[in-house]
Amino acid sequence: MKALRRSLQYLYVIWALLWFVVLMLIVVPFVLLAALFGKVKGGNITYRICNLWALAWYTVNGIRHKEIYESKPDPGQHYIFVANHSSYMDIPCIVRSIHQPMRVLGKYEMVKYPVFGIIYRMAVVLVDRRSAEKRAQSVRELKAALHKGISIFIFPEGTFNETGDWLKEFFDGAFRIAIETQTAIHPLLFVDTPERMHYSGFFTLTPGRCRVVFLEPIPVAGYSMKDMAQLKQLVHNRMEEGLKRYRELPASNKRV
Repeated sequence: MKALRRSLQYLYVIWALLWFVVLMLIVVPFVLLAALFGKVKGGNITYRICNLWALAWYTVNGIRHKEIYESKPDPGQHYIFVANHSSYMDIPCIVRSIHQPMRVLGKYEMVKYPVFGIIYRMAVVLVDRRSAEKRAQSVRELKAALHKGISIFIFPEGTFNETGDWLKEFFDGAFRIAIETQTAIHPLLFVDTPERMHYSGFFTLTPGRCRVVFLEPIPVAGYSMKDMAQLKQLVHNRMEEGLKRYRELPASNKRV
C-alpha cells in the first residue's frame, strides 16, 4: 500500500511539473509583450499574467486557494506585505493572494532557471546578497516602487524556516524601509504551503487547501529608526500568534 501511494505521489508530481512548464511556455510571449510597456506598467501587467498562471496551475493540480481576511487591504493604499517563508509554494501563493500592483523582493539566483527566469526577472526586484552594492540597489528599487504607489512584498525571514520554530528571526530590511518611507506593514500568513510542498523537496507536492490569512496592518507613523527593533518584534509576535491560531504545529515538525 505504501509503495502504491508513493507511485501515485510521483505521478502527481510529474503531472504538476508538466503543467508548470506548459503554462510557463504559454505566458512567456505575453510577458515579453508586457516588457514593451516599460518597467512600471509592464511590471504591473506581468504581475496580472502571473496571477492567471497561478490560478490555472492551482486548478489543474487540485490546489484550493482560500483567502481569510482578519483585515482586508485597502485597494487605494500601498503596503509592505510580509509573510512567513517555508516552501517554494509560497511563490505562487503570493500572486494568487495580493490583488493590487506589487513588486516582490526575490533571489537573483532564480533567474538562471530556463523560461521561469524570464518571467521572474520581469515580476520581481532582484537581490544578490553576495554584493553590498547590489543589495543597496534592490532597496532603492523597492523604495521607488513605493513612491509610485506600488506595494512591495518581502519575506522577513530571508530564507526557508527549517528550524522547527513558528518563525525564524527577522532581518531588518522590511522594517527599515517601512520606517524610512512611512509605509504600513501588512502581515500575511501562508498557513498550508508547507503541507502542499515541504521544503525538503518538490516530490512532497500534494493537492489540497492553501490558506492565506491577512492580519491587521501595522501603521508605522511616529516610528523612527531607533524603534526598528520594537517594530520588528511587534510584527514577529503578531505573525507567530496568528500561526498558532491557524496551524497545529510548526510544519517542519510534522513532516521530515
